[in-house]
Amino acid sequence: MLAGIGDLERILSRLGLRSARPRDLAKLRDGLGQLPALQSKLAATASDTLGELAAKITEFPEQHALLIRALEEDPPVVIREGGVIANGFDAELDELRNLSSNAGQFLIDLESKEKARTGIATLKVGYNRVHGYYIEISKGQAGIEMPAEYIRRQTLKNAERFITPELKEFEDKVLSARSKSLSREKALYDDLLDTLAVDLAAMQASAEALAQLDVLTCFAERATNLDFCKPELTTEPGIDIEAGRHPVVESVSSDTFVANDASLNRERKMLIITGPNMGGKSTYMRQTALIVLLALCGSFVPAKRVKLGPIDRIFTRIGSADDLAGGRSTFMVEMTETANILHNATQDSLVLMDEVGRGTSTFDGLSLAWAAAVYIAQRLNAYTLFATHYFELTSLPDDFDSIVNVHLDAVEHDSGIVFMHSVKPGPANQSYGLQVAQLAGIPAAVIDSARGKLAQLEAESLATTSTSQAVASARLRETAVSSTSSIAEPYQSELFAQATHPIIETLERINPDDISAKEALALLYELKATLG
Repeated sequence: MLAGIGDLERILSRLGLRSARPRDLAKLRDGLGQLPALQSKLAATASDTLGELAAKITEFPEQHALLIRALEEDPPVVIREGGVIANGFDAELDELRNLSSNAGQFLIDLESKEKARTGIATLKVGYNRVHGYYIEISKGQAGIEMPAEYIRRQTLKNAERFITPELKEFEDKVLSARSKSLSREKALYDDLLDTLAVDLAAMQASAEALAQLDVLTCFAERATNLDFCKPELTTEPGIDIEAGRHPVVESVSSDTFVANDASLNRERKMLIITGPNMGGKSTYMRQTALIVLLALCGSFVPAKRVKLGPIDRIFTRIGSADDLAGGRSTFMVEMTETANILHNATQDSLVLMDEVGRGTSTFDGLSLAWAAAVYIAQRLNAYTLFATHYFELTSLPDDFDSIVNVHLDAVEHDSGIVFMHSVKPGPANQSYGLQVAQLAGIPAAVIDSARGKLAQLEAESLATTSTSQAVASARLRETAVSSTSSIAEPYQSELFAQATHPIIETLERINPDDISAKEALALLYELKATLG
């Protein structure tokens, strides 16, 4: 029933601006026609809320009757083409339309009458754009005495053309009838808009109540058909979702949707979400935000159970898109959105951060993602879902008790991958980028080449890590030497080597695998005594 009413608020807004089109008024006509039956339905319910809405919805029988009389059943899109005002609504418009549409029959009747009057069987009535309507008689019969009202208009090689006062009058009417009928129709349409606008405020109040009823009906229908639950709204801070689902993905997917829990509270403010591409990280974040939003709108939610504390705003940094018209790159858009979050989020905000820093170099992106996560944890303390492929961020829970690692699970088999879409505690161990690329149809040669390059990069990374550790150990030794040895002269020649510290010599002589725990402890006390 509500589907047949249409978007009355938009139609009435256009009516207020006198910009409503013919089809807008047709929808208004049909919508007003549904109100009596809708009122009967609402009157039969026991709901106080629906009763209040019913009291705000007014029927408009006069306006409905006017629109039925004035409009064609299916009017064209715009008024300038005509055919909007119904036949029988205005006598003058009907006459002008008849002149335009019945011109052919008039000419046939006139031709028959003139043939009978003159006795000329070959007489014709015609029209051209230069001379308009005319009566044509062949040269052979032009010598016959013509009626006095025949006025010669044009002489041709084989014929003479005449005009009569009756034909001239008809010509004037027909040629102007089309433009006059369009002008008359436009004037009638404008008058119709003015008449309807008198009751605009009352109709807008009813349309607002209908919009509320539409929303409540949608909430009820979705909750019933999609197995939504009633959320518990509380003053206790936190977000607790059991078996939450993404309503859109669940509706369009042919596979069974994997429901997941989400829990954020005073002690557990941020989730670092890792896992493979296509594993469901973004879906998990979006479904959490949708559940919170629906609950705050007053709707049932797609979950088994939801308990929700105060949430002031929802901030998102999801997706990647540039702004060519605004002269902003993908990374600039990403950073602008991130800046908005860092400036405006509060401890009662829900923040979604999806792969921050991916639009720039690895080290720059990692640094920005790390710093943003730390800033949110230290200063904003907002409820945060932070999805990332930077596995270095999974060490943040070591420094912040409010940060927790979770990951989306996947199982690898036969060089393929199966996404489990289930959220598990702890960090993921890899992103499965090559497997996802293979699923996307990347050529096998490219995948094989990528595997080789990946192995090379991992080996180089391991070697670099070992070298870095060796350098760090050497620097530690140098620090120990410089801090315990006597201070050398500022410009002492490098030809003179410094003496090795006794502790360093002792450590170099010892093989850790050859001494027992007791001997190691004794050695530690000895070294301590050497340092004094």
